[in-house]
Amino acid sequence: MKDYILEVCADSVESVLAAEEGGATRIELCQNLVIGGTTPGPKFFEEVRRHSKIRIHALIRPRFGDCCYSDYEYAVIREEVKMYRQLGAEGVVIGILKQDGTLNMEQMEGLMREAEGMSVTLHRAFDVCADPFAALEDAVKLGIDTILTSGQKNSCLEGAELLRKLEEQSAGRICIQAGGGVSADVIEALAPVTGIRAWHMSGKVTLDSRMQYRKEGVSMGLPSLSEYDIYRTSAEKIRAAEEVLKRI
Repeated sequence: MKDYILEVCADSVESVLAAEEGGATRIELCQNLVIGGTTPGPKFFEEVRRHSKIRIHALIRPRFGDCCYSDYEYAVIREEVKMYRQLGAEGVVIGILKQDGTLNMEQMEGLMREAEGMSVTLHRAFDVCADPFAALEDAVKLGIDTILTSGQKNSCLEGAELLRKLEEQSAGRICIQAGGGVSADVIEALAPVTGIRAWHMSGKVTLDSRMQYRKEGVSMGLPSLSEYDIYRTSAEKIRAAEEVLKRI
């Protein structure tokens, strides 16, 4: 039995299959990964299920931006948690903050009720909360299984010291999962100093679009992003991470 978790965030069927080939233990399924990920559509989930039986945790995030949601957004989030439980996802990845940077316990309790029977991960809302140590204790009280965190930095390498402290504080009550710039080399460097055995990565490479005709000067989204760059998970990058985890 594996004593580590290697989760891959994937926003295409192709990426899910590459992650599975590379040795991922589970998928965080999302869409729009280029903006940090949003809730995947049910038909996308069903297409993934047609081609793979890998464990799936669905990201529930209605939009880009902060994690302080309106009543309308919260209603959507609750229904999507319920939907993914009914669809058969093994887990959901959620997070809601109050304006003061604390976990919105009332709203999170509502989501936990909808997620009954599923694994629950607190996503990187944790990384922008005011007090990570208090938030960890709140997550334990809620019955959350996993906290996904970069150590409140842009990358887990930068957040290594906080990750170490969180792993120590968790004391086996909740899983601390490191994310943010994870690669085989990062796991090799951080696992011994943090004690963390759960990792979250994309393993992305940039592929050139298959389009031959290319219209210049027209952007469908952010002007900084090319319409002809396609981001996909590399099985080789996932396999390299898996090999490190099996060895250390």
